[in-house]
Amino acid sequence: MALMFEELDYRPTPIGDLRLRRRRMVQFGDLDIFEIILGDDFLMTSLFHESEDQLSNIGLAQVKGDNLDVVVGGLGLGYTAAAALEHDSVGSLTVVDYLEGVIDWHNRHLVPMSERLTSDPRCKFVHADFFALSQDTQNSYQPGKPEQKYDAILLDIDHTPTNVLNPSNLHLYTEQGLTELASHLKANGVFALWSDGHPIESFNDQLNKVFCKAASHLVEFDNPVTGGTSVGTVYVAHKK
Repeated sequence: MALMFEELDYRPTPIGDLRLRRRRMVQFGDLDIFEIILGDDFLMTSLFHESEDQLSNIGLAQVKGDNLDVVVGGLGLGYTAAAALEHDSVGSLTVVDYLEGVIDWHNRHLVPMSERLTSDPRCKFVHADFFALSQDTQNSYQPGKPEQKYDAILLDIDHTPTNVLNPSNLHLYTEQGLTELASHLKANGVFALWSDGHPIESFNDQLNKVFCKAASHLVEFDNPVTGGTSVGTVYVAHKK
């Protein structure tokens, strides 16, 4: 049989049916491949996660200092958060996810990175809407710590700034939305965003209106499904 999969979890959500699947493909032998599906959107696979790793690595390389306070928007299979924890400079990591089921998968150790994240005392999951929290300039991303500011915010939720999972997310990618997000950063803090495909120049323009400098980094990585390569972009912006 060339293709086998098992549905590990299913639950309806306000933005679509959420599924966690474990798959094996004959060309990869006994390798368990985990996938997240939301509605009609294929969100993530454990087969390749260079994009999630590079979001943390490129973003955090731009932040100076130690004992950094970092936020990750979007938990998924946990690769962005796990890559962030590999940086000894990270003192605290707050991972915000809108989907309670995703957090539950990690707490139940159903996905590959879950034990890595739950065993690290620096890492905390917050069940909340990252986009709503970003708009709230009077409170932080951490319950009970309204004054908390962050050295870095790493975001990987939508496909691109124009191809979003929920129409309400579009606000964040506007000048006003980015200004609200920047209010959560410390002086010299960094906002980094993963986006599928090549850089969008109009979004670079938006970043440069709000931040003192912004740059896009093209990431090319092997895609074992297609046998070719795929590309993505990590935008990095520094607070004024």
